[in-house]
Amino acid sequence: MRFIVFLSLTLAVAMPANSQSPNAFGIPSKEVPTPAANIVAAPGSRAQGWLGQGRSEIIARHGVVATSDYLAAQAGLEILQQGGNAIDAAVAAGAVLDVTSQNDTGLAGDLFALVYIAAENKLYALNSAGWAPAGWTPEFFKEQLGLERVPGRGVNAATVPGAVSGYDALLSRFGTLGFKETFDRAAQIAEEGWGQSERRHRDLVSSVAKLREDDYSAQVFLEDGEAPSLYGIIRNPDLASALRLIQEGGRDAFYRGPIADAIVAKVQRDGGVMTHADLAEFESEWVDPISTTYHGYDIYQLPPPGQGWAALEMLNILEVCAPVHGVDLAALGPSNPDYWHFMVEAKKLAYSDLQAYNGDPKFADVPLAQLLDKSYAASLCDRIDMASAAEPSVKGGLDGGTIYLTTADRWGNMVSFIHSIFSVYGSGATIDPYGMMLHNRGVAFSLDPDSPNVVAPRKRPFHSIIAGFVMQGDEPLMTFGNMGGSVQPETHAQHMVNVIDHGMNIQMTTDAARFTHSQNSNTLSLEHGLYNLVGRALEAKGHSVRPVNGGAVGGYQGILFTRDPNLPLPIYSQQSIAEDHPVNGIYRAGSDHRKDGQAVGW
Repeated sequence: MRFIVFLSLTLAVAMPANSQSPNAFGIPSKEVPTPAANIVAAPGSRAQGWLGQGRSEIIARHGVVATSDYLAAQAGLEILQQGGNAIDAAVAAGAVLDVTSQNDTGLAGDLFALVYIAAENKLYALNSAGWAPAGWTPEFFKEQLGLERVPGRGVNAATVPGAVSGYDALLSRFGTLGFKETFDRAAQIAEEGWGQSERRHRDLVSSVAKLREDDYSAQVFLEDGEAPSLYGIIRNPDLASALRLIQEGGRDAFYRGPIADAIVAKVQRDGGVMTHADLAEFESEWVDPISTTYHGYDIYQLPPPGQGWAALEMLNILEVCAPVHGVDLAALGPSNPDYWHFMVEAKKLAYSDLQAYNGDPKFADVPLAQLLDKSYAASLCDRIDMASAAEPSVKGGLDGGTIYLTTADRWGNMVSFIHSIFSVYGSGATIDPYGMMLHNRGVAFSLDPDSPNVVAPRKRPFHSIIAGFVMQGDEPLMTFGNMGGSVQPETHAQHMVNVIDHGMNIQMTTDAARFTHSQNSNTLSLEHGLYNLVGRALEAKGHSVRPVNGGAVGGYQGILFTRDPNLPLPIYSQQSIAEDHPVNGIYRAGSDHRKDGQAVGW
């Protein structure tokens, strides 16, 4: 006992008089702007299930929303609790993300959606990707602008924004509310301000130089030319004005009214050729979803110009080629190097076809029937060598970002929704005086006349944003998506393998480590824990492997619906929107811990 007392006294004398953290409670300082980054501590673990799972699934029966931003998730839930449906909730959540997440998305971006309507037992697909201005040709970029490729910054990186048209198409066809109700929370947040979270702060700090290139962008997003501090209050009253205009005037306020005037003025002032006609004549398109089967489940994506079909082709290769190579993904499990090698090699094959063929189907022949046939996948099996990593036969791809959100309601409707301005802070050009960042989707166009993605008037570029949906038979099962530019198809396939082959739950699939592979550099990126587990073994097979943090693999959201066979199907004609009744089953939802969001249910 004396020894213990003596030791304690010795330590007390040796310690400095003031030993607490200079950033107590995680409060940033000028010297330490991101305090959590400097803390060394072991993560805790759960008391049940997979101990590495970061959080529990959300389980609800009246409705559920999962987004990459907690304010957006809560705005969508608020709409559901007020009697709105899943479509109304998706628009409300998307509008809040247009305010809080302009590093990834915005009113001047594009969107895609898969919408399951329970009363019809039918899945719909909405393509709201904006088209190129009528003045965009290879000659415009080469001869008038003196460029060798479509730029990634400035007004000549932006095609017509499709998002507001997409919102209108969703609400007009399937919503029960309008812009007035669904945009209200977003406008209030823009006016009153919101707190700056860690991930958004990091993106803002990394984009300061880009934002300084446009005087109005610097005015909207920076403080005295620098990034606002972590946890500081951010406001965008100019964007609130735009939201209020759309609340009153609908889509016409954006495509024909004062916002259209501001977009055309900004673009033409800075050397672009977008016109009022380019905006006014744009319409979203309802298209047929595309699908494949994977071990008895129907996996759905949107058709080109989105890249979702690469996820379907990858799943076909995994299913058909596994027995050819004596591979059983379920038996191997995600701790086996051969498991990851097989996944990566399948990805290279699918992405080679993606880079070779994808484009706007109105302008290019994308042979989907052939590419998504199981027999075609079988023809690729001998290109996989289980002992050696291959070089991709076709390279290409651009990195970008986005938001993915998903909603479900008590009538059984489900929405899988993705919305983006592509690069972090898009084009860097902000529309004065409405506080909205123009996207830079045009950078995905080519100036090569032989490319299926060569730029042309009123053509839509190769699109990275994709939304997923799973059905079994004619029953809806799961919405899912994974943000992150070119990583999306490969991560969609990984999630399907996780939930179908391994039986992971809807949260666990995102908490598990993922890979991403560059089709350009042939570099394989593994999250740190995965790299420590299998990195060396994959290097021995010839992969160029590097460890990365979670920012490299994007962010996921998902909702699973399980119908209770003991409960009758809803009689929709007898249900009032004001009725407070549960769905005839259970929703389970998950949200990626790598982002700032959450799944919320009611």
